[in-house]
Amino acid sequence: MGRVVVVGAGVIGLSCAVRLLEAGHRVDVLARDLPRETTSAVAAAIWYPYRAWPEERVLGWAQETYAVFASLAEDAASGVVMREGTEVVARTGEGGRPRPWWADAVPGLRETLDVPPGYDGGWSFTTPIVEMPIYLDWLAGRVLAAGGSITRLNLHGLPRTGDGGPDAVVDCSGIGAKFLAADATVHPVQGQVVLVEQVGLERWWLDGTAESGPTYVVPRSRDIVVGGTDIEGEWSRTPSPEVATAILRRALRLAPELTGAEVLGHRVGLRPARPEVRLERAGDVVHCYGHGGAGVTLSWGCAREVVELLG
Repeated sequence: MGRVVVVGAGVIGLSCAVRLLEAGHRVDVLARDLPRETTSAVAAAIWYPYRAWPEERVLGWAQETYAVFASLAEDAASGVVMREGTEVVARTGEGGRPRPWWADAVPGLRETLDVPPGYDGGWSFTTPIVEMPIYLDWLAGRVLAAGGSITRLNLHGLPRTGDGGPDAVVDCSGIGAKFLAADATVHPVQGQVVLVEQVGLERWWLDGTAESGPTYVVPRSRDIVVGGTDIEGEWSRTPSPEVATAILRRALRLAPELTGAEVLGHRVGLRPARPEVRLERAGDVVHCYGHGGAGVTLSWGCAREVVELLG
């Protein structure tokens, strides 16, 4: 087994590093941003295939990742829990609702009419909720415990292999792939969230029908992540107070329990969007980026495929 450099310390990079170490490679993670500084750290991190294509490949990666998270939920230290909730749909008049294209990845998906006023129905299921500050620390700990390293380094290009360099490079640079991989198709999709106090909410809620962006309420152990926005091409990481107010107003339709909840903070992340996830080998480089809003959801499935491509 050889020495592999993984570029990027978000959820994709760390997951790939763990699987590569388990396969016997020597692994060094290099990244401009350390795990808690990445877009992954901003994510509400509910398992849900969002803004990632092509559907047939995404479904396989998502299904495998769901199974891994269901197992990790047995370890409280991982920050992963299995939590039931509902994706609502708007009133559509007559006719049934088509099953979601990702339905085969979710055990126990069922149609429900138990939804807030103004909605026609929805889909209820149990899904992994990943508390990212805890989970990223846990992942990084696995990398270090297995003999890998994580180093802050502002790269101006992907490392060269051979002549004293690594035997292979795994490019998990997310939005940075626009520059490091010279991929003009990579672009940001800005997402803003509000963190509010945990008011005893147990269920998650999701409404993806609004033109202004997805609305979601994702309870964690000590807070609740409320989102969000979906702004193509926006590079700013500065939260907007006006947007935050609108997010909270939309969220109250889903979870009136949030009325009066204390706001704990605001976060903005840049989803690394692309027409399709790029997961392929090019010489001694394996590219693994462009996961849109589904990095957590696809992480373990993609990591397994990265190992296979290097194997």
